[in-house]
Amino acid sequence: MEIYHQYVRLRKDFGRYPVFVDEGAEMLADIRPNEEHAKEHIERNPVTTVAQVVPEMSEHEVNTTAVVFATKAMNHVEGGWPKEVDYTEAEHVIRYRKKVEKDEEYIKSVTALGAVIEDLVKANNAVDIYEEYFAGKILEQSTEAPSAKTLAVLRDPSKGKRGAQYLSWHPDGSRKVAVAYSILEFQQQPDNCPMSSYIWDVSNPNTPDFELTPQSQLTSINFNLKDTSLVGAGQYNGQFAYFDMRKGSAPVEASPIEHSHRDPVYDFAWLQSKTGTECMSVSTDGSVLWWDIRKLGEPTESLTLKERGSETILGAMSLEYNPQAGPTKFMIGTEQGNIMTCNRKAKNPQDRVGASFPGHHGPVYGLARNPFYPKYFLSIGDWTARIWNEDLKTPIMTSKYHSSYLTGGRWSPTRPGVFYTIKMDGCLDVWDYFYKQNDPTLQVQVTNQPLTSLRVMDTGRIAAVGSADGTTTIVQFSDGLVDIQPNEKQALTSIFERETSREKNLEKAVKEAKVKARKEAAKTSESDKDRALDEQDILKLEKEFHDSIEGAAQ
Repeated sequence: MEIYHQYVRLRKDFGRYPVFVDEGAEMLADIRPNEEHAKEHIERNPVTTVAQVVPEMSEHEVNTTAVVFATKAMNHVEGGWPKEVDYTEAEHVIRYRKKVEKDEEYIKSVTALGAVIEDLVKANNAVDIYEEYFAGKILEQSTEAPSAKTLAVLRDPSKGKRGAQYLSWHPDGSRKVAVAYSILEFQQQPDNCPMSSYIWDVSNPNTPDFELTPQSQLTSINFNLKDTSLVGAGQYNGQFAYFDMRKGSAPVEASPIEHSHRDPVYDFAWLQSKTGTECMSVSTDGSVLWWDIRKLGEPTESLTLKERGSETILGAMSLEYNPQAGPTKFMIGTEQGNIMTCNRKAKNPQDRVGASFPGHHGPVYGLARNPFYPKYFLSIGDWTARIWNEDLKTPIMTSKYHSSYLTGGRWSPTRPGVFYTIKMDGCLDVWDYFYKQNDPTLQVQVTNQPLTSLRVMDTGRIAAVGSADGTTTIVQFSDGLVDIQPNEKQALTSIFERETSREKNLEKAVKEAKVKARKEAAKTSESDKDRALDEQDILKLEKEFHDSIEGAAQ
């Protein structure tokens, strides 16, 4: 039996609280010194001591555990049915609905709710909560300093150091980016080099969203524009392959090695077609191949890169295809530093390779047309970025020579005067020609490793930057670099037209100087001939004179 006692009185009934008061001193103990201990005392001389006037502190470090996100499925089933009704059987459901619809309470409830819903529908039609009151109005010029911040860093999950060589954003605007990982230096490739490339979701930077497992390393990658589940890729061994994310991570089909490029596929583009299955690829082997993924047994068409009147084959490093400039026109940046304009459907086969734009001292790593002015395009090579007019053979604008090599560049899709460049020192430069042309408006030190790839989303606010160590940095730009400024289009139009007219005048002056030099050279050659004839006549006369004198003497 358990014995316990319960207090039922209040606390105040137990007694008063203790009260403390001050009292006088009271001796509790008296301890006298020990004389024997005093005899054993020895003074230390000299005495070394340390006095610290600040409190001692210790350093501690802590590393929080990374949050790992996982995607899981959830199965939703239909609920709210009575136990005797099996909602998976259509007959049971129809029989129960007929029974309920005949009930008078059901009719009254629907009638009462109908009036309420009718009022809500009328209110919703009268007031548009998504209405833009100032649609089409351009915001005033922003006084905010241009800036950028890092949203996420995507690291290659494979072992080994591979570069993020190519990037591609998902076409539907979602924050998914495909990254092609590869080692382009043949002698630096390990024996068991990983082949996988990945598709990432920026909202989950810790684990890839999808894995691509090709037979060779990927050097270029792009989402299909019509069917976003299809992903095309150029491989290190020269093959072109495509993946269907609905069918798994392995490639659906790849081009035969004997009909493919002999060098890595450094760039490719999906073409504007009815089916959306056609594309073209370029490589440093000097060939351009057209493919149809419905039949990858052999290319549908091919082109060898040669300048007019030359038998030298040029290797392609970059490709620019913009349907605004023409569905059959494209541009190629070569390994030798030239830019070639080509037309797939030229009248004469000799005219498929058109004008050549020399100027760069090294490979052209980046080539992009201005989205607002397709006639002007940007090229990235050696230590400079250059803007060209396709009607002129010389660049109309050239950036300063940087101390570090440039490896890529892109135009902003929302502002006509803004473009981005990346360099070997890990720096991302943002150029805004609407404000100044001599120096970049913003410089972002993304990493200490060389930057290898750059891709900007269609919104212009977010860019992905790949580096040589396999990390992909997602950068978000401030509103001033994204929103178009007042009168920016007119100002850029006048700037480009002014520089174009200046280059035309310079070309005209150079041509006139060449013509004048040719005329002077022709005159000089004629006078030299006349002088030579005069000297010969004089020698002939002298000889005749001497002969006549000798004859008279005899």
